[in-house]
Amino acid sequence: MRLSYNLNLEQTQKLIMTPELRQAIQLLQYTSLELNEYILKELEENPMLELEQPIMETEKVELSEPDKEIDIDWKEYFEKYDDISYKPEIDKNIKEYNYESFVSYMPTLKEHLISQLRLIDIDDRKFKICEYIIQNIDDNGYLETDISEIAKTLNEDTGKVEAMLKIIQGFDPIGVGARDLEECLFLQVKEYNYPIIEDLIKNHLKDIAFNKMTKIAKEMELSLEDLQKACDFIKKLEPKPGRTYGGNSNEVKYIVPDATIKYLDGEYIIIVNDYTGPRLNINNFYKNLLKDGGDKETTEFLQEKLNSATWIIKSIDQRRQTIYKVVESILKHQMAFFEKGEKHLVPLTLKDVAEDIKMHESTISRATNGKYVETPRGLFELKYFFSAGLNSQLGDISSTSVKATIKEIIDNENHKKPYSDQQIVDLLKDKGTIISRRTVAKYRDELNIPSSTLRRRY
Repeated sequence: MRLSYNLNLEQTQKLIMTPELRQAIQLLQYTSLELNEYILKELEENPMLELEQPIMETEKVELSEPDKEIDIDWKEYFEKYDDISYKPEIDKNIKEYNYESFVSYMPTLKEHLISQLRLIDIDDRKFKICEYIIQNIDDNGYLETDISEIAKTLNEDTGKVEAMLKIIQGFDPIGVGARDLEECLFLQVKEYNYPIIEDLIKNHLKDIAFNKMTKIAKEMELSLEDLQKACDFIKKLEPKPGRTYGGNSNEVKYIVPDATIKYLDGEYIIIVNDYTGPRLNINNFYKNLLKDGGDKETTEFLQEKLNSATWIIKSIDQRRQTIYKVVESILKHQMAFFEKGEKHLVPLTLKDVAEDIKMHESTISRATNGKYVETPRGLFELKYFFSAGLNSQLGDISSTSVKATIKEIIDNENHKKPYSDQQIVDLLKDKGTIISRRTVAKYRDELNIPSSTLRRRY
């Protein structure tokens, strides 16, 4: 073997990750919220960019020719105004109010409690103690700090602080100011004077959670029917009384879909939401300034910003087209789902869509991550339509379809004798789907459905 040093000239192809390509990949992966934040930032930093203004469509009104005579029924015209009845004079200075003029405001739990505190007759010292207690109540309505700590901080007697807490526990919502779940439920049932429920809350709360009805009925010497009614009453109580008020971290967050599928005139139409990717334009003022020339530094700066703006517009448009193609491919593969429902969802992988629209799997993964589509059957994340396949006598079926079948079986079961996981396996086998008991338990947990022991009712 000969070893030597020499120079060779060879031509190869390599994919270089340029900043522009990295930016395009990043924009594709962004969710609608992240993309809008990025666009707002670019609009501040790049004077070349501006949001596209919607064109207002005006309706053309045909004016009649001045010399053209118009036939008017003057008799009918004057009859409308021939009303000699008394009408009171309207005072123009009086302002008229309507509900649309007011903006609704949802007070926080602490604000609601403070407003009730101001209505009771107590001295300033007690008011400060109550106010301090309220400030230590969390968004769910529970007192976070121990009474002894509050008493030590305020240099007050523990009994006095406890008495002030009792006052707050009488406020709305019922159950507020409790230190644990048991006390919260007690405050809610106190006015009913129901000894059986009070006994259940005090001694059998954990057994109720695990649905140990036979054990509780035996210890309390109650019939299963009466015990079931009492437990149903307890389950209707509010475990977190403060969560119905505004200002907490658990408020409902709304999803803006990236695309919409509509069924119009017998066919499905895909619309990409412009809100999730606003259309941008090049600012005409700076574009003309660049054409006119002038200062060299200004021209170089504007040229750099123009190149950046052009690439951003191109990347956002490419993102919009990619999402459209992915949704179109999903619609084609999952047509049975849109026509018949969840049970007809077929197995689908990223590779299937990638081969269909001639893109790489990683691109499909980025295009479906955190993206949502609104359909006639509801709002879904794009990843919802991708699921593994399971073998059945009718061919491959998706795991989502199996979950829907399991949910349907449980919804229609006899609540006095709920199906065990093994019985569900047997029922699925009769329908042509063969899966293990462990898989049924896994799917049931993913659907947040408890076991047969916890589902049983008397």
